Amino acid sequence: MAEVYNWQIGRKMEYPYEEKHPKFQFAAVFNINRCIGCQTCTMACKATWTFSDGQEYMWWNNVETKPYGGYPQHWDIKILQLLHDEHQKAGKEMVWNKNGKSQNDTPYGKYEGMTIFEAVPSYRKDGHNVALGYIPSDKEWRYPNYGEDVPYSFTREFIKETDLPEHKVWFFYLQRICNHCSYPACLAACPRKAIYKREEDGIVLIDQKRCRGYQKCVEACPYKKAMYRGNTKVSEKCIGCYPRIEGDDPLSEGEPMETRCVTSCVGKIRLQGLVEINQDGSWKEDESNPIYYLVKVEKVALPLYPQFGTGPNVYYIPPRWVPKEYLRQMFGPGVDDAIEKYSYPSRKLLAVLQLFRTTQKIIFKYEIKEGEKIFENEKWAMYNDTVIGYSKNGKEIVRTTVEEPFFIRDLKHYNSI
Repeated sequence: MAEVYNWQIGRKMEYPYEEKHPKFQFAAVFNINRCIGCQTCTMACKATWTFSDGQEYMWWNNVETKPYGGYPQHWDIKILQLLHDEHQKAGKEMVWNKNGKSQNDTPYGKYEGMTIFEAVPSYRKDGHNVALGYIPSDKEWRYPNYGEDVPYSFTREFIKETDLPEHKVWFFYLQRICNHCSYPACLAACPRKAIYKREEDGIVLIDQKRCRGYQKCVEACPYKKAMYRGNTKVSEKCIGCYPRIEGDDPLSEGEPMETRCVTSCVGKIRLQGLVEINQDGSWKEDESNPIYYLVKVEKVALPLYPQFGTGPNVYYIPPRWVPKEYLRQMFGPGVDDAIEKYSYPSRKLLAVLQLFRTTQKIIFKYEIKEGEKIFENEKWAMYNDTVIGYSKNGKEIVRTTVEEPFFIRDLKHYNSI
């Protein structure tokens, strides 16, 4: 096992391969607060990539209801339990050491527990496993909407006071695709070396000519986004819609384009992009890139289960109404600050949030033109600023304002359907 530096857990960790990073990294931010659970993203992916025989239960994109939903069923509970058991055996705890001052190289503090690579059972010595994991049963794959819209109720705590926006009865929608991790467990586990990370954009792909269907990728991926196809006897996964990222879609005019799940989002919760990566794996400083700004500057978007150690590149703005203890387990110790910043956004953050789902082309840079103040109270002020998004080639591709414009239909038209 080599040693690599994982900035999400604030320390070096064990990983089967030496440090190697792409020039750019496919990344996305999902705003959980806006999701309405309509599954439009899910069906866009299904209709594009997984409509054939043997792919019936492949949902590369899915939206599941937390805390009781999951696809496959209980995927996160199971891997968290395995990780907990290994910590118990080793006499360790899954704890974060959060320093008072947040830094770019350790934004969430230091994770003192073991990752899935460091917590593999003793049978790793026989060469069978490089990451902690399990293979879901057929039954666990058969119910993609298991637990949908089922709320959690603190029935025993109703006598206590709870400050809004944290709710006593709650659920939220978690949008999931392959995280195209910086240290993919699927890649590490494949004995055929059939899985690779593209140098140009960090998208993780499976070479199906090399794959022999051993399902080691399915077992090792903690997010269960590598899936086995029984009729072809090979594994498949999200491909990051790489033809669109490459600018090959006829609609993109040669410019990199967002993925199908992102562009179809009704709730405008998704923003997808590419961030430039240094040779050591750190992100090249660029505050004008909206993904970099949300993740590294405002730190309002957090990785899903960073303690697994894979370095996921899909980030989430956590829901404001959910108990913090639950969210800290899921997104790490940055939750409290992220929710506070989202609840009372800075002038710049509010403008950048308007860029979500405004164009199919990937926004590489943004610019803000200041407008007049339109709202103010004792905690917060709102300005009608204009935010402009630019493509990879520096072309303006979107221009929108903080205050949503109203259009009144002319009286000469019928105003009913």
